[in-house]
Amino acid sequence: MPTTRSIDEAEAFLERHPDIDSVDLLISDLNGVPRGKRIPRNNLTKAYRDGINLPASVFALDINGNTIEETGLGLTIGDSDRVCRPIAGTLMPTPWIRRGRQAQLLMTMEEANGAPFFADPRCVLEGILERLGEAGLTPVVALELEFYLIDRERDPLGSVQPPCSPATGERATQSQLYSIGELDEYADFLEDIQQAARIQQLPLDTALKECAPGQFEINLIHCDDALKACDSAILLKRLIKGVAVQHGFEATFMAKPYGQEAGNGTHVHISLLDETGQNIFADPEESPHGTPALRQAIAGLIEQMPASMAIFAPNINSFRRFQPGLYVPMTPTWGYDNRSVALRIPSGPNAARRIEHRVAGADVNPYLLLATLLASIDYGMQQQLTPPPATTGNAYEQYDSSLTNSWQQALDLLEGNEILNKALGAEFVNVYIANRRAERAQAMQAVSQLEYDWYLRQV
Repeated sequence: MPTTRSIDEAEAFLERHPDIDSVDLLISDLNGVPRGKRIPRNNLTKAYRDGINLPASVFALDINGNTIEETGLGLTIGDSDRVCRPIAGTLMPTPWIRRGRQAQLLMTMEEANGAPFFADPRCVLEGILERLGEAGLTPVVALELEFYLIDRERDPLGSVQPPCSPATGERATQSQLYSIGELDEYADFLEDIQQAARIQQLPLDTALKECAPGQFEINLIHCDDALKACDSAILLKRLIKGVAVQHGFEATFMAKPYGQEAGNGTHVHISLLDETGQNIFADPEESPHGTPALRQAIAGLIEQMPASMAIFAPNINSFRRFQPGLYVPMTPTWGYDNRSVALRIPSGPNAARRIEHRVAGADVNPYLLLATLLASIDYGMQQQLTPPPATTGNAYEQYDSSLTNSWQQALDLLEGNEILNKALGAEFVNVYIANRRAERAQAMQAVSQLEYDWYLRQV
């Protein structure tokens, strides 16, 4: 039930923002797509007091917003409602919408008895965090999100293309990794992102030019509240997309918008604090190699990585990102300060010793990504697993690709994995797999232009 303090949050917000006349109530679906309702400002305190009703089938929706009945969350249960409650601290203005007269609020879904709803990805992560908390452990995480800016006009063949520079009018054609000049050319866009993030209290860290035309990366500052870190990632995606439209672009977190260019990834930095606030991955002797707990965590991540691919790569386009030569890990490997491996242990101060996970695409659901990674780390430490030797040098040249590039196989591996089924919840995994398999079946019915070009007249 809502507390007086939570209703006070709504009333104080309305008092501070008299010009806001409506609020978007948002909940993140299986794909990480915000769904929900728009309410007038006068209904906000009621939403805090009573919650809002949304059908449980919001977690049965595919990427096109169609209910996948195989999940069992649609007509099987009468397409019944559940109550959604506000997430404290997420009520913020959205300055890029309707000149600031709009606000937004994240919600989370409850079961009929008030317990967290099993199919809400945020609730799945919450369950993992509760188990870690019982062991006296607190994750510290930071997410790095890559995205492309694309022109709203398509090229003569109808394909997406990089934007024209706001400064020069020239279309981007070069990689220009870490280019300060390109950051300058898009300075107004990036400044508007920073300004909107300040208004929304999103903890942005660095922005950089990534390694393809029109590709950028924006990082969130590390946070000892994993739920809040994922909330911030969901809201940052919406913010970037909205500000891009204001500037005449589109922004996409699609894993592979261009076949011959680098894909968009989500890198996650993770460490664990004990009850005294000490990083259990940091060796008291200040060895750069970390502690036994660090190596056990790495071993858990490596062992569970094949079955985790269905989470890391949630759709048909996700798997196009896994191509040789484009800086995407394709084998469960790890190493110290090595960007060719799946799990990198960055250099830096001993107190900040952490794991950087480099496999997932930018199209991943952040809650499910963190839940899967933390469950794998917990498993590795509980079982005191030993990782393979650390990789030195170029991992791409030393190992054959072993992580599946098959969507179907990825789903089969997740379905048959007892560790992740137990950690994420077997009911949730059933819903997720049914949803993804139905979307895959729809995707397999589509015939691409390439297939017509190659096969129509030749076979």
